[in-house]
Amino acid sequence: MERVVEIKPPVEVRYARELRALRALDTGKRPRNWKMSPQAVRTFLLGSHKPLIWEGEEIPVRKKYLGNDALVERCIITLAGNRGLMLVGEPGTAKTMLSELLSAAISGTSTNTIQGTAGTTEDMIKYSWNYALLLAKGPVREALVPSPLYVGMEQGILTRFEEITRTPAEIQDSLISVLSDKVLHVPELGEEGLLFAKAGFNVIGTANTRDKGVNEMSSALKRRFNFETVMPVRDVALEKQIIINEVEALALENQISMPVDEDVAELLASTYHELREGVSSMGHRIDKPNAVMSTAEAVSVYYQTMMTAYYYGDSRMDLGCLVENLVGAVQKENQEDLERLRSYFQTVVRDKGGKEGGLWNSYYEARKHLR
Repeated sequence: MERVVEIKPPVEVRYARELRALRALDTGKRPRNWKMSPQAVRTFLLGSHKPLIWEGEEIPVRKKYLGNDALVERCIITLAGNRGLMLVGEPGTAKTMLSELLSAAISGTSTNTIQGTAGTTEDMIKYSWNYALLLAKGPVREALVPSPLYVGMEQGILTRFEEITRTPAEIQDSLISVLSDKVLHVPELGEEGLLFAKAGFNVIGTANTRDKGVNEMSSALKRRFNFETVMPVRDVALEKQIIINEVEALALENQISMPVDEDVAELLASTYHELREGVSSMGHRIDKPNAVMSTAEAVSVYYQTMMTAYYYGDSRMDLGCLVENLVGAVQKENQEDLERLRSYFQTVVRDKGGKEGGLWNSYYEARKHLR
């Protein structure tokens, strides 16, 4: 029988060997019902200088979150306490990835998730009913269908709430009593309808600052969370490394046997950094696009270009194709963003091509694909 391959394996599957080794070798103090100590969780996210020796094997633990180490430590300590954790920031700043890594390390699963949308209802958060069983047996536990918040409380694991500000305000506020008292009341079950959260339960929420004002969180709900702002990557070398790491992982998962071109990754990282910051490394002032110029978008642009080269080309990155994919990523808000991208090529890329030659010169020649 053919083995089923997931398009995107969850974090706990992708890093299963690292997690097993860290748990087996972990001697640190653990909060109740955590799979590993805060120290081991930190090592899982931020990596280890030396490989782990487990069952006669060397298991390297690479750094998975290439951001602020102190932020990671604060997040771990928040989750060990009684307040929820809210990760806020621009789209594409790896808030979701951070919440997945934390959940996999602490609870052993990253899939107990609520995806916030305008259509999210309270039963998608707490619980619903199997109506066939409800009609046949009445309101009994067997007929109750637990949603992620119920599952988290019942099992003592983390519940992830993605894009919480996309959810209607009255639905968001259904979290207030649960986060305050750690109790969920199911009125239909009568005296047996009180679910007390087990140790280990907590909520990790994410919210995009671009959604501010869409469904603003109430002050009462905000008080139940510790807020951590995840900033965009400010260092070109770090952004380049993130692009390389993520693209290599995507290529491996999808069996694309093509190496990452580090020079192209650096060029793309520079482009995104300069367009996002509004100034080039040579001092040019740049009109910033309205589109989100996130590292996640840069990864997507590189990976799209890589797939084109792998399936249609000679497995060499084509800068014309890269520019076409860049246009697709930038021209989302309005036509003016394309003009801003053209201006970037006519000034920054042209001058870098004249000064540095090589790849930047080829990049400038590929401007004909800006249409």
